[in-house]
Amino acid sequence: MSERAEQFSLHRRDVAKTLLHARDDMLIVTGLGSTNWDFTAAGDHPRIFPLWGAMGGAVPIGLGLALAQPAKRVLVATGDGEMLMGIGALASVAVKAPKNLVICVFDNERYGETGMQTTHTASVADLALTAKGLGIQDADTIVDDASLTANLDAIASADGPIFRVIKVRAEKLDFVLPSKDGVHLKNRFRANLLGEGAL
Repeated sequence: MSERAEQFSLHRRDVAKTLLHARDDMLIVTGLGSTNWDFTAAGDHPRIFPLWGAMGGAVPIGLGLALAQPAKRVLVATGDGEMLMGIGALASVAVKAPKNLVICVFDNERYGETGMQTTHTASVADLALTAKGLGIQDADTIVDDASLTANLDAIASADGPIFRVIKVRAEKLDFVLPSKDGVHLKNRFRANLLGEGAL
């Protein structure tokens, strides 16, 4: 079992807060599990659409949203476990190539929802290299505060698709849960998107 992720310098909730405030109008789709808790802890907001299920679905949903709303910046924030499960979606992202889509993978090299077992990224799998191989040219790995800061402008405004793996520390954190009311989550996200105010 790899222990290196327990020494990574970036803390996932700090990263979520940084990304949430990188751009005030960025729409955010969070993958089920830890990234949901991270962004809720960072400041639950109507422009965040948290997934409570559909493992592997965050990138396809973000892709559809980016294509449907080309004037909006869309960020998908998900984990390495979900990205490994839905890896084929990156090929569709590369083919459709939406300029407004950013994918950030919080990679703690663990399956956080099922007991912190190591994922393949703790061994030989390189998600940024895989994204490049599937056709996403702007793909890289962020490992510390300096590289996160250096990438914020690209995450917030550069032409995409952009793919960033963010190596975050493997740590157990308290759950900070978004609403489990799917209708409420859909309605508040839609209202925010359409500028109708909170529902």
